[in-house]
Amino acid sequence: MTLDLPLVARGKVREVYDAGGDRLLLVASDRISAYDHVLPTPIPDKGRVLTQLSVWWFDQLAPVLARFGATHHLLSATDVPASVAGRAMLVRRLDMLPVECVARGYLSGSGTREYERTGAIVDVVLPPGLVEGSQLPEPVFTPSTKADVGEHDEAIDFARVVSLVGAARAEELRELTLALYRRGAEIARDAGIVLADTKVEFGLSGGALVLGDEVLTPDSSRFWPASSWSPGAAQPSFDKQYVRDWLTSSGWDRVSPPPELPDDVVAATRERYVAAYEQLTGTSFR
Repeated sequence: MTLDLPLVARGKVREVYDAGGDRLLLVASDRISAYDHVLPTPIPDKGRVLTQLSVWWFDQLAPVLARFGATHHLLSATDVPASVAGRAMLVRRLDMLPVECVARGYLSGSGTREYERTGAIVDVVLPPGLVEGSQLPEPVFTPSTKADVGEHDEAIDFARVVSLVGAARAEELRELTLALYRRGAEIARDAGIVLADTKVEFGLSGGALVLGDEVLTPDSSRFWPASSWSPGAAQPSFDKQYVRDWLTSSGWDRVSPPPELPDDVVAATRERYVAAYEQLTGTSFR
């Protein structure tokens, strides 16, 4: 897609355009990434799901942000060019903080692998006896660095967050991230979905903390059907784990260019993204 606006940045999934003044246009494509690679096969409507679900979540989470004196970056999802309607947000320009803020309520993925080696996730010590899919006694904050396209996010301890943003801001990020996770998990649970973990990003506007990027989407979170949750094995999911699993079974080495996705994998992945949107919001995806 091309727009008659200056391109500011291009990420794995999104393009960011200068919309004038302190405004940016954030456009979500149908690209999908896995294992730090952008795959050659798009997932139809994925960008629209990510955008519309983020818009819904920004509204749901506004009261949580307000308690911390924070807000979100969304200005409008309708005052956008017609060519990108449904997949674009007009947002405030932010000075983004150099931390990926991750909250985990369940053990899964890389967290499980590290726990099995060390009994902890970086500096967060967890109780013994947990398995893949276990619910944690309390949600935990396990931040990471922000990697460039093609690079891998690196898990960091809280002391590193303090060194990056200062002690007061680091504590604010931890508390707000966990508060957003708890509220998101509560809403998801009422919809029959387990929110296993999520990643959020923050920036500053006039010194105030602002939630940016996307929020609680299948690209930034692990969503599991609550009805089938059973600790001890990988869980069925509404996110792109289906694509990761297919890539693993394909024999791809994660170094060479990734393979094209088969039509059935594309269709099943789209179904999962749409199902997450519809089950969470209670509305049909259009």
